[in-house]
Amino acid sequence: MRWFETPDFNFLKAHKIGQIVSGILLVASIIVIFTKGLQYGIDFRGGKEFVLEFQQPVEVTEVRSELAGPLDGAPEVKRFGSPQDILIRTDNPGDITAVQSTIMGTMQQLYPDNDATVIKTDIVGPRFAEDLKRGALNAIIFALIVIFIYILIRFKDWTFSAGAVGALFHDVFIVLGIFTLFSEIAPFSMQIDQAIIAAFLTIVGYSLNDTVVVFDRIRENSMLYKTMDYDKMINKSLNDTLSRTVITSITTLFVVTVLFIFGGEVLKGFSFALMLGVIIGTYSSLFVASSMVVELHKRKQNT
Repeated sequence: MRWFETPDFNFLKAHKIGQIVSGILLVASIIVIFTKGLQYGIDFRGGKEFVLEFQQPVEVTEVRSELAGPLDGAPEVKRFGSPQDILIRTDNPGDITAVQSTIMGTMQQLYPDNDATVIKTDIVGPRFAEDLKRGALNAIIFALIVIFIYILIRFKDWTFSAGAVGALFHDVFIVLGIFTLFSEIAPFSMQIDQAIIAAFLTIVGYSLNDTVVVFDRIRENSMLYKTMDYDKMINKSLNDTLSRTVITSITTLFVVTVLFIFGGEVLKGFSFALMLGVIIGTYSSLFVASSMVVELHKRKQNT
C-alpha cells in the first residue's frame, strides 16, 4: 500500500474516460432493463417454489421440458447448490399440494430409478407480491430523497446532493442491468427478490458512505486552500482519501467474496450484488460523484 502513502493521480483527466465508461454502462443497462424486463423472483411475481433433492444428478433442461405440459407452461428450473438439488418455480394457479403432486408424479415417471424428495416449498399470492413490489420501490425512492436532503443540509450546496444521488442512481442501475442481463445464464438465482432489494439498499449505504468521506475532504480543502484552482482542489481531495477508499473497499470485498463462496446457494445472489456494489460504488465515489460536482460547479459559476 506504499503506492497510496503520497498519491498524486490525475483523477480529473481520468474523469473524462470515466464519464464515457459510465455512460456506456448506464445506456446498456437501461436498454437491457426495458427490452428484457426485470426478472422478478417469486416474492414480487407471485407463484410457487419447490426445491427437490434427487439421489443422482439430473438434467435441468430435461426437467423443464417435461414439466411444461403438466404445469401449463414452462417453469423456471435451476440447480440449487449441489448437482442433486433442483429449484423449480412456477406460476401455475393450482393449489400448492396439487402442483407438488404433479411435479413429483412427473419426476417419478421421468426418473423411475432416481427418487426425489421435496426439501423446501414456498408460495406468494399475486396481491401480496404487488404490495411487496410497491413497497420496495417506495423504499428506494424515499431513501434517495432523504439522502439528497441530508447531503444538502450537511454541505449546504446542492451540487454535492446532485453528485451523491447521481452516483447512487449510477450504481443501482448498473447492478440492476447486470442482474437482468445474466439472470438466465448464471448458475445461481439472480432474480429480483426481497434479499436483492436489501442488497441494493446496502449498496446505496456503502456508496454513500464512500462519497461523503470524499465530499468531507473536498469541503475541508476548499476552506484550507481558498486560492487553489477548484479542479486542482478536487483532485487533491481525491488523492487524500484514496488510501482510505481502497483499503476499505478491499477489506469489504474480501468479506463479501467469502460470503459468496461459502454462504450457500440462498445467499449467492445477495452476496454477488454486494460484490458488484462494492466495486462499482468505489469507482463511482472517485469518478462519478466528484465528476458531477465539478461539472455542476462550473455551470453554477457560469450562470
